[in-house]
Amino acid sequence: MSPTWGWAASIVGAAGLVWWILTKMSVTAFFTQILNGLSFGAVLFFLASGFTLIFGLMRITNLAHGGFYLVGGYIGITTVRATGNFFLAMLVSALAITLLGLFTERLLLRPIRGLEKPEVLLTIGLTFILGDMSLAIWGGDPTPIPKPGFLNGALDINGFLYPRYRFFVIACAGVVGALLFWMEKRTKWGAIVRAGVDDRETIAALGVNIKAVFTGAFMFGSFLAGFAGVIGGAFLTLLPGQDFEILLFALAVVIIGGLGSLKGAALGVVIVGLIDAFGKALVPELSFFTLFAPMAIILVVRPRGLLGRV
Repeated sequence: MSPTWGWAASIVGAAGLVWWILTKMSVTAFFTQILNGLSFGAVLFFLASGFTLIFGLMRITNLAHGGFYLVGGYIGITTVRATGNFFLAMLVSALAITLLGLFTERLLLRPIRGLEKPEVLLTIGLTFILGDMSLAIWGGDPTPIPKPGFLNGALDINGFLYPRYRFFVIACAGVVGALLFWMEKRTKWGAIVRAGVDDRETIAALGVNIKAVFTGAFMFGSFLAGFAGVIGGAFLTLLPGQDFEILLFALAVVIIGGLGSLKGAALGVVIVGLIDAFGKALVPELSFFTLFAPMAIILVVRPRGLLGRV
């Protein structure tokens, strides 16, 4: 089948799926689920973009990324309670998790660089440690992060009501995504990262301090995870075990979109967010199947993901 026919079949299939969904729910419910999917996908974008950067450049499957998200959220709760400032909490949490990422990369992961199984086991173990520490410090009750007053309530768009905060999350993801794409395409750091993803050995031979690039990429990915913990914890709430759940969704995004690709991360969060929202609305008993079955198919048909580079 030619690419043209492939795209035509995809468009026809998508149109048929939309028509079937509209027979199952009202137009208002349809658009509500679209926004639910996009807002959840926006949270996943912060995690998945950092995750795909770390894996694409360093080949480290950082399974502690979900733990970074959870701890970042709890640090955000503590900061909001102490200062009453939500935006300060976002900054403090992101910086704290950046330091945690620096500690993890320099002291824990660097001695076992290139050993895949020890890296996976170490990051899984770190996730359990962070989860247990969070439980001991902040308790096990579901805890939402208090939102700023002006982001509470719903926005009325010609009679269509939808939470203001979720629009804020989507807008934040759009701004951060645009900044990341600009950094990747228009800055020296982005050129070095792209070159490192494609050929680490050559870029190191040209005199670039690849270890410093690795550390910077890991810290930046950790910064995004801490940021996501606060912005996501305000409407997903925080509770023990959410670190593994959010990590599974981030992994699905990276696998579907493709490793080492910001465009793949952006595409993946839209797909995963919409599948999750409509799956839970239409077939809640099969919501995980509707998400992870397409992921398994993509792994078989296109192991690199839809837009993968590595």
